[in-house]
Amino acid sequence: MANVPADLLYTADHEYVKSTDDSNVVQIGITDYAQDQLGDVVFVELPKKGAQFGAHDVFGTIEAVKAVSELFCPLAGEVVDVNSRLDGEPALVNSDPYGSGWMIKLRVKGEKSGLLSADDYKKQIG
Repeated sequence: MANVPADLLYTADHEYVKSTDDSNVVQIGITDYAQDQLGDVVFVELPKKGAQFGAHDVFGTIEAVKAVSELFCPLAGEVVDVNSRLDGEPALVNSDPYGSGWMIKLRVKGEKSGLLSADDYKKQIG
């Protein structure tokens, strides 16, 4: 069964949103369920700092042995940090998706709406 931490918010596209010390900045990555479905991650393409995205815009791609998938930005905002460790260690997404396998930090513009609670996400993934 997938690990779905109760303190995070989720998207129907299997990204998570984690609060940071700055109330306007969130950490984004893919869920444990998503990394399990993908299999062994071999490459992650992420945006540069300063990139702007609208909610549901593609912000990068993730390549696994099984498939290449797009990464969707859960909220509108500006990228303020990128996990450069994933350049050399993409498997961190598999081993620690909610910790060292995070992807971007986003300064949110507008509402933090349209996200799923942990319970709602669990219902979606069955």
